[in-house]
Amino acid sequence: MNNFFRVLFFFSLLFLVACSSNQKVSRIDPNAVVDLSGRWNDTDSRLVADEMIKDCLSRPWYSNMIQQKGANPTVVIGKVRNKSHEHINIETFIKDMERALINSGTVDFVASAPERQELRNEIESQAGNATDETRKDAGQEIGADLMLTGSLNSIIDQDGGEQVIFYQIDLELTDLQSHRKVWIGNKKIKKYISRDAVKF
Repeated sequence: MNNFFRVLFFFSLLFLVACSSNQKVSRIDPNAVVDLSGRWNDTDSRLVADEMIKDCLSRPWYSNMIQQKGANPTVVIGKVRNKSHEHINIETFIKDMERALINSGTVDFVASAPERQELRNEIESQAGNATDETRKDAGQEIGADLMLTGSLNSIIDQDGGEQVIFYQIDLELTDLQSHRKVWIGNKKIKKYISRDAVKF
């Protein structure tokens, strides 16, 4: 019986050694396109944000608002919901859109609701602690003209080792005063994934 366990242990050890691999870590360009799993990743987030914000700002609503207001419109980002099958950190996508909006130089941008609350807490703290010359006053915020909201959805089609993942990102820009939707955009991504059978 002891011989049996020795042989079993020997072959188990061989199996583990055969299946193990050495890990190697290399630094790469953060902007490099790397798609290992086929799931939503940082490249998708960045490219979709850049493309959709560029499309948004090129539409007729922008020139119409410039004529009406005589200045850059002010935008705030509301909720962007992840309705996909994946656990996606939607905050990364929101930050990519914020970056694209601010860097465009064509709109003014105000902090989100949670960020504004944190700023208000700081102003409240300053009221009782900061000097008269440096404290900031409440009630001086800039009101947004427009709110950007949206959702991220996905569909999976799978057969054996082949899989197609379809993503659809929908964004809407709404006038806060009239609640009129001034722009609706969407972006579709389709990824084909082929996995070979596991071999030992």
